[in-house]
Amino acid sequence: MDRVTINQMVQNTIQQYGSKTALSHKVDKKYQDISYATLAERIKDFCLGLTELGLQKGDRVALLSENRPEWAITDLATLAGGGVTVPMFSTLTSAQVEYIVRDSGAKILCVSSERQLQKIKDWDANVPTNLQHIVIFDDLQDDSVYQQASDAVGPDDLASIIYTSGTTGDPKGAMLTHSNFMSNAQAAMRIVSITPDDVFLSFLPLSHVFERMGGHYLPLSGGATIAYAESLFTIRQDMQEVRPTIMMSVPRLYEGMHERIIRSVKEGSSTKQKIFHWSVGVGAKVSQAIQRKRKPNPILSLKASIANKLVFQKLKAVTGGRLRFFVSGGAPLSKAIAEFFHAAGILILEGYGLTETSPVISVNQPDRWKFGTVGPIVPGVEVKIAEDGEILSRGPHIMQGYFNKPSDTAEAIDADGWFHTGDIGEIDEEGFLAITDRKKNILVLSNGKNVAPQPIENQLKQSPYISEIMLLGDQHKSVAALIVPSLDEIKEYAKEQQLETGDMAALLQTQEIQRLIRGEINQYSSDLADFERVRMFTLMAEEFSEKSGEMTPTLKLKRSVVMENHKAAIDQMYGDDG
Repeated sequence: MDRVTINQMVQNTIQQYGSKTALSHKVDKKYQDISYATLAERIKDFCLGLTELGLQKGDRVALLSENRPEWAITDLATLAGGGVTVPMFSTLTSAQVEYIVRDSGAKILCVSSERQLQKIKDWDANVPTNLQHIVIFDDLQDDSVYQQASDAVGPDDLASIIYTSGTTGDPKGAMLTHSNFMSNAQAAMRIVSITPDDVFLSFLPLSHVFERMGGHYLPLSGGATIAYAESLFTIRQDMQEVRPTIMMSVPRLYEGMHERIIRSVKEGSSTKQKIFHWSVGVGAKVSQAIQRKRKPNPILSLKASIANKLVFQKLKAVTGGRLRFFVSGGAPLSKAIAEFFHAAGILILEGYGLTETSPVISVNQPDRWKFGTVGPIVPGVEVKIAEDGEILSRGPHIMQGYFNKPSDTAEAIDADGWFHTGDIGEIDEEGFLAITDRKKNILVLSNGKNVAPQPIENQLKQSPYISEIMLLGDQHKSVAALIVPSLDEIKEYAKEQQLETGDMAALLQTQEIQRLIRGEINQYSSDLADFERVRMFTLMAEEFSEKSGEMTPTLKLKRSVVMENHKAAIDQMYGDDG
């Protein structure tokens, strides 16, 4: 693979596709386009503005903003000037922003709005001494200094320090070079064809490495268009307006889409329900034939055509009607969800990686995929499974280390250059990687049995009545669970049973609802070993959330925080088995 910088990639794309749309964003509720030529001017102008503020090679520029063109321009202008981008989630608190700005030694902080600026104002006398300038997004100016600064950047120069949201302890800043990002983008381009005709809808935070690589550098590498979603609450409308061909997301989006589809079917007539379930059955048979690399027989093909017209065409229309595929990452995707969407003719490609690996280690491909896995290893990346089952990776995608944390770096990357992911997995005979669980999440029961919670949690979440679930049991005799039920489904069931629905907390304690959830657990546990089955559970009326501190910004459970917040309920379940 070519050793190029992000700067060189961007300049090559601009020269090839100058007049084509690069970015698209909402202005007064309507999408407006920015061409690659205009993007080039704005990158140059902003780079020169940063240089005027004293930006030198290696200086850190912190970025606190929602997804918008200015985010992309700030990132690319910082890199062009030889600087290092330190992106932050726009949802971070004032104290969290202050920690990252101080720890990274950022000289310049760019913020998007008065609301984000207020977080800095709240610091009072605690402004980090390293911070010299705060920039609120606006227009800037031109000079030949820009090209000299951009050309002076090499592949091994630091491009970004990305602070991992982390499920425990203070966040650590992963140092990623231009070569880290570009080796990953080039590997992706070898297995997925990205063309100027592609349109990406970007809504995951660009401060997260998954969207940064997959929804930012990758489309820029292929001359594609990036359209920014107006907000998290307008995704459906944005999909229909933008009509994306490719879209990145975490599993929660697909789970939510599936829940809405099933709820809509339940509300329809019995005839519509029968047509839907018949169509899904037909689609599943087509999917199975494709997975076995066979063509559906003529009768099945005819049935599939009918199912598409009656049901699946409407589902595809929700995505805009020209989607090539979704990409899923950041957390495990339920195999059942992937199979459901493929039965409807919508392919979800699940991948795997970490902030420290730039991020992609493996990903399913449009012409080579297997549900229940995170795909084959991408070109140029090495992977091996350690004796204890941990996934280790080595190659040009591995970070330089953690900023200002040499001991943490030495713990993560061994003397032979292998990065220890902390994930447990296995590679099958066809080269597909499957993730079993996080190494730290494995529950060791008091009888010595090991239970991997994530696969069981995903299996139980197939129940329409279970929205979120976290398994417990470390050092206990048996497995228990904290369950957030699907509240709309519970209310519907309660009405059918003529139960009072006014007080949700009280409703969840009734024998009828407890019996319902127990039945669902039993139904979706039939293939589990006896020691893996949930023996006790507590139903909760409040969802796990980032606001409560129980989830990271990328919707990963902070298990230790959940256990602390719900200690009383856990103690009550286990009683004397403390």
